[in-house]
Amino acid sequence: MTLRRIAEAVVFAVVQGFTTVALAASWGGAYWVPDALAGGAVCAAALLRHRWPLAAPLAGLAVAGVSIALAVPRVVILPAQPGPGAAAGLAVLLAAVVRRLPPRPAAAVAAGGLAVAAASWLTGNSAGAGLPVVTGLNLLAWLAGVGAGLLLRERARRRRDAAAAVRLDLARELHDEVAHHVTGIVLQAQAARILARRRPGELDGALAGIETAGTEALAAMRRVVALLREGADLSDLVSRYGGPPVRLRLPPGGLRCAPAVSAVVYRVVQESLTNVTRHAPAARSVTVTVAESPSSVTVRVADDGPAAGAPAGGYGLVGMRERVEALGGTLCAGPAPSGGWAVQAVLPREAR
Repeated sequence: MTLRRIAEAVVFAVVQGFTTVALAASWGGAYWVPDALAGGAVCAAALLRHRWPLAAPLAGLAVAGVSIALAVPRVVILPAQPGPGAAAGLAVLLAAVVRRLPPRPAAAVAAGGLAVAAASWLTGNSAGAGLPVVTGLNLLAWLAGVGAGLLLRERARRRRDAAAAVRLDLARELHDEVAHHVTGIVLQAQAARILARRRPGELDGALAGIETAGTEALAAMRRVVALLREGADLSDLVSRYGGPPVRLRLPPGGLRCAPAVSAVVYRVVQESLTNVTRHAPAARSVTVTVAESPSSVTVRVADDGPAAGAPAGGYGLVGMRERVEALGGTLCAGPAPSGGWAVQAVLPREAR
């Protein structure tokens, strides 16, 4: 059992234990037993949700439904149900269902959870007006479970979109760099065949060109593979930049964050340097600064050129903004206070 499961089990035990003590003190006798059995069964289903993604929530709802049926006045006199322990377990089950299952079964289970929460009103055992406390507790637990599930589902979708964007970037780089070199190799090989027949003395030069193109293709392939395995190698990117001198400032020990975040940092720096070449040809220097905090990564690329920089609606900036926002970050670009143009992105350390 992982530490997370152990922590969940401890929380469930504390909630159910507190409820049991409270019931024993207020109702007396063995009235706490049915509540403890129902709450324990629902919490056990919550702990088993990873093994049985659909069966566990359905079992939890069934146990809660039976406890409600038994606790309705004039059937069996029991404390109002589902109690706090069962409500906590149902909230966790609903969050897992909404997060992971397809929309239809997730919606069906969520609707069942809402029905259980609303039905707890029948077990109020009170003639007073207003919403029973147990019903209010179950409705809040339902809202918390569904809300957390939707949030986690959206985070997972953003993570998939970000990963897809990174894969698309790598595919484009493979096509633009490696395919370009391979095409050159093919053309030069064809030319070498012709030279071998007509001008054998020039064959060595053609073969040398093929060797150079092959070496460049291997280097481009290694850069892409390194990005896949190790994340962003900003030092290598800066060293290959053909524009004005770049001053690179990295956190001590290098960049340490999720691979998807590292890849987006790489793309922001790459596209920003490309924009400097295109839109600020008079720039004398560029500063690339990457800073980390416990929760975020900030990357800033600023040049000292007199030009206004890249247009705000340029496709490069649009692509950067989409990648950054897909991970839950923010990006801003515009004239820097000290002159030139600056692009700054703030990303979470872990892709959301």
